[in-house]
Amino acid sequence: MAIKTKPTRIVVVGAGAVGATTAYTLFLRSRAAEIVLIDTNVRKANGEVLDMQHGLPFVGCSRIWVGTYQDCADADIVIVTAGVAQRPGETRQQLLVRNVRIIRDVVGQLRSCNFQGILLVATNPVDVLSYVANQEANLPIGHVIGSGTVLDSARFRFLLGSELDVDPRSVHAHIIGEHGDTEVPVWSTANVVGTLIDLTAEKRRRVALQTRKAAYEIIESKGYTSYAIALALDRICTAILYDEHAVLNVSTLLHEYRGISDVYMGVPCVVGASGVEKVIDLPLSVGEQTAFEASARELRARIQEALAVAK
Repeated sequence: MAIKTKPTRIVVVGAGAVGATTAYTLFLRSRAAEIVLIDTNVRKANGEVLDMQHGLPFVGCSRIWVGTYQDCADADIVIVTAGVAQRPGETRQQLLVRNVRIIRDVVGQLRSCNFQGILLVATNPVDVLSYVANQEANLPIGHVIGSGTVLDSARFRFLLGSELDVDPRSVHAHIIGEHGDTEVPVWSTANVVGTLIDLTAEKRRRVALQTRKAAYEIIESKGYTSYAIALALDRICTAILYDEHAVLNVSTLLHEYRGISDVYMGVPCVVGASGVEKVIDLPLSVGEQTAFEASARELRARIQEALAVAK
């Protein structure tokens, strides 16, 4: 008698620009047999899904539908993209309160349906909200992951590839720390097939600034980011579903990592079927270590702020 195995399922929570594009990317690449989209705006979610369903004859995905949190019970991965944008005149603290409450509500729904898969957080500020989600989720160590600096590192590699006139896939370079303004470019180990990258101080400053400001530039032009973050989330999901043990700079809870503990930050991690399976100790220069510690202090302060104001 054949043994039945359940189909792979990814649930995307949030049908905004990031959520819908992520669902479409997963759908297009046939990453899972089943893709579910959840949003409080059911009409918007229905429109996104119907548009994709009409393309089913062209792709390998078996099913895609608008669901509820009950669909998360059997999911392999739940991706959280739900969040709110900053209102005119709204302070960062007020925005943080609203997004913390959204994350807590989502995680509460996942607890209610006994979700036991991998929780992948993409809502910003992603490191802070990943920490909050981890506190609330009651999942095993490594099962709550933030998108971290996977996208930042891709931007860094793209810009370095453009500077050096080489394929960015041949560039090996990391952005670590916060997914945001205190991110740390690791120049000391940046290389192309083993050859360290040698750029002038001015070129390094320009590339680092372009990497850090990339999202702002895109948002000023089109109002939001969507494509590259969707590809980054797809890459993380692939590593999980296929148990790749791929090294990706996801955000994870650190414990005595280069002297830093109890904070979510983007660092090189081995990602597989159990989520974060190992954290890689990336060598840093003295200056990079100092910047990494400063990023950790900033994130720790924002985590404490989030926990305090959202009670």
